[in-house]
Amino acid sequence: MLFPPVGLEYVATSAKGCVERITLLDLRYETEISDTDKLISLISKDVDIICVTIGWDRQFSEICHLLNRMPANIPLVVGGYKATEKVEELFKLCHTIDIIVRGEGEETIRDILNGLNLKDIPGISYRENGKIIHNANRPFPDINTLESPDRSLRHNKYPLSINGIQIANLTFDSVLSARGCPFDCKFCTFSLNPLGQKRNYVCRNVESVVNEIEKLEAGIVLFSDDNLFAIPKRAEEICDLIIKRKIKKRFLAQARIEIAKHPRLLEKMVKAGFKALLIGIESPHNWILNQLNKGFDQDTVRKSFAVLNKFPIFYNGYFIYGNIGETEQEMLYIGKFAKEIGIDAITCNKLRIEKFSPLKKIAEETPGYHVTERGELYSDMFSHAKLKKIGKKIKGTFYTPYRYVKILWKNIFIVKFFSPAEIISLFLTAPRIIISMIAKAQQKHKKQPA
Repeated sequence: MLFPPVGLEYVATSAKGCVERITLLDLRYETEISDTDKLISLISKDVDIICVTIGWDRQFSEICHLLNRMPANIPLVVGGYKATEKVEELFKLCHTIDIIVRGEGEETIRDILNGLNLKDIPGISYRENGKIIHNANRPFPDINTLESPDRSLRHNKYPLSINGIQIANLTFDSVLSARGCPFDCKFCTFSLNPLGQKRNYVCRNVESVVNEIEKLEAGIVLFSDDNLFAIPKRAEEICDLIIKRKIKKRFLAQARIEIAKHPRLLEKMVKAGFKALLIGIESPHNWILNQLNKGFDQDTVRKSFAVLNKFPIFYNGYFIYGNIGETEQEMLYIGKFAKEIGIDAITCNKLRIEKFSPLKKIAEETPGYHVTERGELYSDMFSHAKLKKIGKKIKGTFYTPYRYVKILWKNIFIVKFFSPAEIISLFLTAPRIIISMIAKAQQKHKKQPA
């Protein structure tokens, strides 16, 4: 709940001028209408067309249940990454859906709201006389023609909180400076849309990006690009302009280890306010890195972090376990390797194989491996339950009490992520947070079957 639904906000902003009024709802925060009956009542009174985004598999069945309760007399348009991927399934499960927008929706929503004949709108699937019609894919829009999200449509801010307890006065936002990715990692389908179309790497004008940042109220900003530093010179220009305009914000961004080749850029990033980098390492094993087509090996990772650790930036490494052919011993080495390279935090995810992933054929041809309809990979040797246990072991070997102390120390004294006032607030709220976490754990334990 740290970050706003900027993808939906792009579409809502694009719809301005096509309708009399836009109401944007982030149901994570809309507590007054979190009850389904209240939400349906609001929609029935004040809404002429409903637009819903589905970005992930999470709570998919609950989302379908909610969509099926939407008033039948109000057109329902659904979009988002998972909606694009599950077009046929959604039409089958949700009788209320009229149109599904496939791929990027900024231009498509304008065509729909302006009343174009559905057969003439590229990038949609729709119902007609009991049949599902799939129009041709829509070409990708020019990113520099899209208006930045209108944040005045929001009903709330996005604070740092744990179990509903707000920490200090920190608020978050995100900015998208580019779409697509120039790399071709085999496990990743974010550079492909769910139609299998490759989203070529396209950048926004540097000045427009910094103009957007300058207007943000939030103090902490995530660059949601797949890799902000794909073009180092451009990233340096963004840093230069932030420094020149004296914009005082804290930035987070995703990166690849190649950024270690550019110490001058890293110096400017520190000066501009970059506090954390989220780096896709994926594996400590060369044969897996090769299988995933990462483009580097373990030795390169080690040498890169020898450089990166010279800069006061917090590093979170992404790792994938449960790869095709990977042993339990190889999976468990992730935690040890992360310690060896001096990374600050890790995020470990099981390998997923989406619809158009190049790994799908390998998995299907490897004896004993299976891919579920949701893209979850498992094997005869490693079931979902066993992989889950291994994931906990990996985290357990890395996240010791000493590790948490190091994380806190680095954020306070080296990266200086928190101001003195925020540090005081953090310590004052710590007892309440600990009590709430214990209570939540006890509640979860009570709900588990005996």
